[in-house]
Amino acid sequence: MMKTMTDELVDKGEAARIAARQLAKVSGGVRNQALLNIADRVVDEQDAILDANRIDLDAGRQKGLPEYYLDRMMLDLERLEAIASDVRSVASLPDPVGEVIEMRSMPNGLQVGRRRVPLGVVGVIYESRPNVTVDISTLCLKSGNAVILRGGSDTINSNTALSDVIRQAVAEAGAPENAVQLFQSTDRQLVGRMLEARDYIDLLIPRGGQELINRVARDAKMPAITGGVGVCHTYVDKEADLDMAADIVFNAKVQRYSVCNAMDTLLVHSTVAPAYLPKIASKFAEAGVEMRCDRRALSLLGPSNGGRALQVIPASEDDWSTEFLALIAGVRVVDSLDDALNHIQTYGSGHSDAIVTEDYSAAMRFVDEVDSSAVFVNCSTRFNDGGQFGFGAEVAISTNKFHARGPMGLKELTSYKWTVMGSGQVRT
Repeated sequence: MMKTMTDELVDKGEAARIAARQLAKVSGGVRNQALLNIADRVVDEQDAILDANRIDLDAGRQKGLPEYYLDRMMLDLERLEAIASDVRSVASLPDPVGEVIEMRSMPNGLQVGRRRVPLGVVGVIYESRPNVTVDISTLCLKSGNAVILRGGSDTINSNTALSDVIRQAVAEAGAPENAVQLFQSTDRQLVGRMLEARDYIDLLIPRGGQELINRVARDAKMPAITGGVGVCHTYVDKEADLDMAADIVFNAKVQRYSVCNAMDTLLVHSTVAPAYLPKIASKFAEAGVEMRCDRRALSLLGPSNGGRALQVIPASEDDWSTEFLALIAGVRVVDSLDDALNHIQTYGSGHSDAIVTEDYSAAMRFVDEVDSSAVFVNCSTRFNDGGQFGFGAEVAISTNKFHARGPMGLKELTSYKWTVMGSGQVRT
């Protein structure tokens, strides 16, 4: 008999609870071996994984999904090898489970301390990126957590192939395979069921667009990470090295435009705008970037530059608060650092924001006054990433301030418990 959506939720929830308890008894060495097995299998089983991914991509093209979305969905050998490398990096990191955070001796002789413990069961709702299946499973296993995954229908075949590989690798290492589970149901109502499943899920993480994140923030019955939408800025200051600024902005927009830490809005100081905007416009033209410009930027950019057609159109008010996830950039000329800070405060999402400047005071004001999960000086916003920060991978980039902010790695997937060691003390 075919299981209903509710049956699948209950079965996976109960199995995850059991697996979490079993995983708590598994040594760090076994968990590391599970990760190394995953890395090997992702490459060894590449043909089956890529075949499954092609099915998803073909279906996506038939549905008319936009190119940026297909890019998110796509796996190839290079991306699989990068995924495997990230898994091995996580395996090499110190084990967070059992780490003593602090320990102190009280006047009565008690030893009072805190040690890291797993959260239990992590639920993740994500959309188009199959690499998330591996990233999150890896981090949860390393930190001693079971995980229940609900991927999008557009990548169900890719996610299934990857989760099968992961579960086999985990079992081969002697860890509970049910520590990683993927919902086979693609029924959208399952999201609502997960949001109510606090008996099974200790932390819920959405990886998707604003609509999903707003829904989780509104309806989740358990703690949830509800940030993550990126409206990211780069400000080119009047004291910027303009060649450096052109390279940084181009990378932030073009290197991978369909991700949350890609630049959405370019702010340029009016003093350097006449020299800088044609420079970056030329590079953007080669990459096919559409520039949505305010009036002052429009006045500085003609319909062509050096024979290359530019895509320059007037910006709308909505453009300043849009996460484009495409080869589109808002462009605005500002008269001061204060104007740039005010724009970011008004339109930003608290994700990733950068300044390019040789003025130390301006850089430090930017660092101090921009209230984002990560701020960057003279480098690309694309570095806001768990792997780039040395975490191996990430489960999400949080724009929350509690309990985690920025890329969430191993330590952000743990809690702590107090331990009190005595020698017969009683309270009087």
